[in-house]
Amino acid sequence: MKKFGRWLVLGLVLAFLLKTLLDRAAEVATLRLTIQGWGWLALSLGLTAAAHLWSAVVWGWLLQAFGRSAPRGWVLRTYLVTNVAKYLPGNVWHFYGRIRAAGRVGVAWPVAAASVLLEPLLMAVAALLLGVLASDRAWWGVQLALAIGVLAAVHPRILNPLLQRLGRRKLQTTDSNPHHQPAQLSQYPIGPLLGETGFLLWRGAGFLAALAAFSAINPLDLPRLASGFGLAWLLGLVVPGAPGGVGVFEAAAIALLGSIVNPAALLASVASYRLVSVLAETGLGGLAWWLTPPAEQIWAGESESRESEASESN
Repeated sequence: MKKFGRWLVLGLVLAFLLKTLLDRAAEVATLRLTIQGWGWLALSLGLTAAAHLWSAVVWGWLLQAFGRSAPRGWVLRTYLVTNVAKYLPGNVWHFYGRIRAAGRVGVAWPVAAASVLLEPLLMAVAALLLGVLASDRAWWGVQLALAIGVLAAVHPRILNPLLQRLGRRKLQTTDSNPHHQPAQLSQYPIGPLLGETGFLLWRGAGFLAALAAFSAINPLDLPRLASGFGLAWLLGLVVPGAPGGVGVFEAAAIALLGSIVNPAALLASVASYRLVSVLAETGLGGLAWWLTPPAEQIWAGESESRESEASESN
């Protein structure tokens, strides 16, 4: 049923996008990018790349929130290289890659798993809050209630018992190694939450830059555009059957923003923004893999450097 549901979602999304493209094909064909438009797309690429770099830093904060500090270089390389796997079928392989990479350098699997579990939850809260704060729709109360519910769910008093239960279940199939003990949050993850909010703002700015490449933006429409982007991005995150949110984000953005932006310009913008996003993620992943040493070597080198500094200070 899961496989059937995923194919159904993908089929509906593609059918909607195909129909929209066919309806607007003549208008889209008349659009031409000016030099200024190319400049906006270049800005969109830079903002989107900055968003992913920032997201990698926030993942390091999440590891710290669970009591395990990690070298900044290792965090950046691991996050950026594994992030490309989000476009593989299943939409979970980037999380799997981070957990495995963390395990190879001695990070307990409960800490790694908890960090990759909490990351999309905090991103979802940030997207919901962005939709609420910038929305003028009558149902914003539903969005606010969902955001409050997720905010409550990541409180240590609620999240820690769940992590303990998952940890005990895992220990039944492994051993009693102390490194396998459940992860624990010592305090509410307000820092990572603000960090993920910053990530969504970076991504939203990148989307607006892509939109400006094809259409003039009325400043009075910025709140509604930000709200629509946040909700469309959230749907791309949570709807199954769309690796990396491909198709779902585009369809949701067209449906939510079609009354604000010229449909042909909007269609060209979301297509360009998808290309920008893929280029930013694959480009950063490729550069991180090519320009930096293996992640284990980074971890060992920075750990030895900290130990030598500590010994010199003593």
